Amino acid sequence: MKLKQLLERLEYECLQGTTDTEVKNLVNDSRKVEEGSLFFCIKGAVADGHQYVPDVVAKGAKVLVVQDEVDVPDDVTVIRVENTRYAMALMSAAWFGYPANEMRVIGVTGTKGKTTTTYMVKSILESAGYKVGLIGTIEAIIGDERIPAHNTTPESYTIQEYFRRMADAGCQVVVMEVSSQGLMLDRTAGIPFEIGIFTNIEPDHIGPAEHASFEDYLECKSRLFKQCKYGILNADDAHLEAILKGHTCEVETFGLSEKAGVRAENMKLVSRPGYLGIAYTVSWKNKASGGLPEEDRNLEDAKYTAQRENSGGKKSVGAGDETRFDVEIDIPGKFSVYNSLTAIAICRHFKVDIEDICRALKGAKVKGRVELVKVSDEFTLMIDYAHNAMALESLLETLREYHPHRLVCVFGCGGNRSKLRRYEMGEVSGKLADLTVITSDNPRFEEPEAIIDDIVTGMKKTDGKYIKITDRKEAIAWAIHHGEPGDIIVLAGKGHEDYQEIRGVQYPMDERVLIREILEEDKKEQEGDA
Repeated sequence: MKLKQLLERLEYECLQGTTDTEVKNLVNDSRKVEEGSLFFCIKGAVADGHQYVPDVVAKGAKVLVVQDEVDVPDDVTVIRVENTRYAMALMSAAWFGYPANEMRVIGVTGTKGKTTTTYMVKSILESAGYKVGLIGTIEAIIGDERIPAHNTTPESYTIQEYFRRMADAGCQVVVMEVSSQGLMLDRTAGIPFEIGIFTNIEPDHIGPAEHASFEDYLECKSRLFKQCKYGILNADDAHLEAILKGHTCEVETFGLSEKAGVRAENMKLVSRPGYLGIAYTVSWKNKASGGLPEEDRNLEDAKYTAQRENSGGKKSVGAGDETRFDVEIDIPGKFSVYNSLTAIAICRHFKVDIEDICRALKGAKVKGRVELVKVSDEFTLMIDYAHNAMALESLLETLREYHPHRLVCVFGCGGNRSKLRRYEMGEVSGKLADLTVITSDNPRFEEPEAIIDDIVTGMKKTDGKYIKITDRKEAIAWAIHHGEPGDIIVLAGKGHEDYQEIRGVQYPMDERVLIREILEEDKKEQEGDA
């Protein structure tokens, strides 16, 4: 592709060479440069790409995109831009032929709830007949292919590559998690988001390698609402006004309060052995604040009627002045209400039938996010990714609302990470769980027993009961074998992860597999005794 085609949406200065240069590939990793490459000199937290210029030129790079001046041979074209990360995002979109323009893109940002919300949206829209791609913390999904994720929001080139593959696979919609880091580092620059979602915000990701302050974290989140057509936001979040500062989108809201456009009421916890859920009534005014404006509804109907017919879609929601219906979700807690409300608010834009919404939400599952695993008719066991004190506290407080006979928490902490996290998680579990089984997580280059001792330090600030079982499979087996009627047992920290990292090596370890093995071993033992 000609360089000038890649630069068509950028402001730039050509310091030397020509924009008629043919580009063979786009690279920001000096190790991947080959003859004819275009190399982006990215200024990162650890390294500055400008320092690799002599190396990449020697390997055959013919175009450099820079922020600083560089000294290179005359046959190398040098393009200077204000921000090379931003340039990489826009040029990557051009490289793949602007695939986002061929689909409807939904971006979900917030401290908590992003992953669950994206899977709920995918479930609902697919139930209605749409073909949906997904990019998020756990994986990217393109048709039947699942690609494990390394970042919540991948690098811009990877995003555009996924978009191209999704569009070519016939996806009509993409739903993606948009992290504050992704926004701050321009990974999502240039993406024409049709819908931007704000779930909630709490102090998180504050530190030298992330955000300098909560205000910075909040500002980065708010950028999504200067880049989308419709913004759908949590009306109950205390920082809503700050998130909307300078927004350029049409605003809709969801929540539990009366000011919310899409509102949940009459919430009821649903509990029985082996099952936890929540039910509520959702409603919205069809022609008032919080509902799609009449003009936009008509426009959306006309624009997407053919698309829905091709997708096998049914009659849409929203007859009369108000839409109102009952929902039950197989995921416990008030946060599940917020997540599902978000998904419902999004799906109004796609004219999804109420029956499709209810059926899809009832069956929506997210790996490692309050994931119920059937092991007994007498007690409930679940897997959750809660791996810091804030997340663990939220999870355990939610589960206490179901008044279990005992709340049992099985968890460990990662090695080569802050000891403060261990103290805090130990203290949280000691206060909120009736019994804690302290075990190993990803010890990395630390001794598991030393990490466990740090957790115990936090536990001892409370009166909480605990036992220590270093081997995680043994700890899970112990919890299952000592489960009592009415117990809720939560395996916290690993979630969707399917490995355990020990001294630089990731060994296969999926808690679902461990549970299955434990149950199979129990069955064989019982058959042997018989």
